[in-house]
Parts: sequence; C-alpha cells; structure tokens
Amino acid sequence: MRPAHAPEDSLQTQLGTIALFCKAAELKSFTAAARVLGLTPAAVSRAVGRLEARLGVKLLRRTTRSMQLTDDGQLYFAQCRVALGQIDDVEKTITGQHTQARGLLRISLPSTYAHYRLLPRLPAFRARYPEVELELHIANRNIDFVEEGYDVAIRQGQPPDSRLVARLLEEARIGLYASPGYLQRHGVPPDLEALQDPARHSLLPFLMPSTGRILPWLFQRDGQPLEIVPRSTVQTSEDPLGVVTLARAGMGLVQTVQWIADAHPGELVEVLPELAGRTRSFHLLYPHNRNLATRVRVLVDFLCS
Repeated sequence: MRPAHAPEDSLQTQLGTIALFCKAAELKSFTAAARVLGLTPAAVSRAVGRLEARLGVKLLRRTTRSMQLTDDGQLYFAQCRVALGQIDDVEKTITGQHTQARGLLRISLPSTYAHYRLLPRLPAFRARYPEVELELHIANRNIDFVEEGYDVAIRQGQPPDSRLVARLLEEARIGLYASPGYLQRHGVPPDLEALQDPARHSLLPFLMPSTGRILPWLFQRDGQPLEIVPRSTVQTSEDPLGVVTLARAGMGLVQTVQWIADAHPGELVEVLPELAGRTRSFHLLYPHNRNLATRVRVLVDFLCS
C-alpha cells in the first residue's frame, strides 16, 4: 500500500487541491469554480473537504445561500494565492511565455479617478495587452485585498497599511469652484470669512465614507497651509462627483481637483485662486509580492511610467 503522504500526494495532488480551494474562495462559490475549471460542484466540494481534513481546520463557512472564508481560511487563501502566482510566473518565465500578459485583472478605484483619469487611458492599455481581462469595481470605499480578491486599487491619500505597496500616481491640485450663474446671483467671495457666512454663500461638503466626517477644504495663505470644515444644510456621501454636479447646476461652491473642473469648461469658475495650491495625492496600491503576476506588473508599469 502506498504511504498516506507519498511524494506525489504532497506535491501534485496537494497543489491541485489548493488551486481548487483558491478558485472557490475567489469566486465564493463551488458552482462558479467548477464551471471555470470544467469540474462538477461536488468534485470541488470534496477536494476542499479533503484539504480541510488534512489541515485540521475549517477554511470555509458554507450555507445553502453563501460561502465565506473563516479567519484561518483568509490567511491560507492569502498565502496560497501568492504562492500559486509565483509558481505560475516561474513556469511562464522558463517556458518563454512570461512576456505575454493574460488573465483576469481586478481593479478597485474611486469614481473621480475612474471617470476622469483611468478609464480614458484603458483603451490604450487594452490595445497593448489584448489578452488581459479587466474587471473594474468603481466605488468610494476601502477594500480588503485578501477577502475580495482584488489585484490593485487606486486610492486618494497615503494608505496606512504597511502590507501594501503604494506607488504615487500624482499630486492633484485642488481649487474652489462655482458655476457662473451661482456667482452672478451671490457674488464672488472676497475672502474665507465671506465664504463661511451662510447668509451669503452655500457650500457643498462631502462626507468621507471611511469616517462619516466632512472632508476639510484645504487652502494656503502666505505659504502657510490652512483648512476649514465646510458647513451646509446639504451634504453628500459615497460619491464625491455628486457635489461637483451640484456645483455645476448652480447650487453652491465646491472644492475639487483641477482636472475635474477643467473637464467642464465654462461650467465651473475658480474662486479665490490666490488661496489655492494645495494638492491631494492618488496612489496605486497592491499587496507586497516580489513576484508580481505579469498582468499586474504591466498595469503598474503602464500607469506609473
């Protein structure tokens, strides 16, 4: 009788079982994983069951309607996903296929950067790498790379998570803007004090999804940074493009990045430009991994070059 842990079991069979588990965890479904891999859902379920039995831990919580990773499952998925990606890249390198980027690339990004910066550039990326499949998740919230299975994300500001590589995409100049119609009705505010008088002007603040607090407006005077917290009877959350649309419609003043205002010539006029000059940074984020998948590396190079 062959030993329980024969070499072929500990390598070929175990790697195949791990790959099945990772696909099921990524898609959150045995049925979806089976469809992709050309197997039956029962075969995928049995393979994951054998893996859990060998490890002695539960990796997945399964009900009739959902499937979620346990804490042990999240850790195991994160490490195995990296290891399988490294194996795949090594095989492509030694077989001469490494230069051809292919496969699914999952990107999470905020609506502002999506509509005004990244999406206009993606046709050129697809023309260069036609075998890369793109899945774009446009939302203004932080993500969990491991649990949600994203390859890269674009976020405003410097991320606090040291497990992520953060590549600066740009420092975007911000300014204060209003529509010509609004300024004709209310006048141009001569200073910050007039700006904060609710009897004279309407401000359009944005509530940050991560904290529920109002995003401060940033200015500088005589080279010194200063900020105010705009107060208003109108508040917008989730999508920062909402306050821009309200400003374009003449409802009030908004602070936003210059490239959004520049995309709407004649609809937004800069106010108090002598107090402008501050910036908000945008970073490209991805997990630490010395052997990035080719599809991820080509996107990083494309966006950061």
